Amino acid sequence: MNYGWMESPVGELLIVADETAVRMVSFREELDSGTVVEGWRCGGSLVAGTRAQLDEYFRGRRRRFDLPLAPLGTAFQLRAWKVLQGIPYGVTRSYGEQARDMGEPRAARAVGTANRRNPLLIVIPCHRVIGGDGRLRGYAGGVDVKRRLLELERRQLV
Repeated sequence: MNYGWMESPVGELLIVADETAVRMVSFREELDSGTVVEGWRCGGSLVAGTRAQLDEYFRGRRRRFDLPLAPLGTAFQLRAWKVLQGIPYGVTRSYGEQARDMGEPRAARAVGTANRRNPLLIVIPCHRVIGGDGRLRGYAGGVDVKRRLLELERRQLV
């Protein structure tokens, strides 16, 4: 595995990739102390490519990520994360809408749990999912970070 750290406007990010796909993008504050495993190499082309695309995103120059992704999760989680990737830049959906898009209209809470376990933050945009009442709900980086990501996207749409 390869890894790298990235300073971003919303906090320090850890990027992890193998030779074929990006496996993780997480906030430092959310990580266990043993997240970077002995034997992993710092660097790598996919880590550098992910860092470059995230930088473009934060600068308002990228709306969609073009990276090979390989998140690890259950079949339900993988379906939930696939639907997240279809939410357009600058648009929000409710957990209930995401569940309906998955063909699981009664699974809004399970969708929230799956989104909470999303290993590819920002790249798989779980920050675009909000409560059915329009309020921001939990996010790995905190609700303030979720708000800042949504504001960044909305500013770029104007």
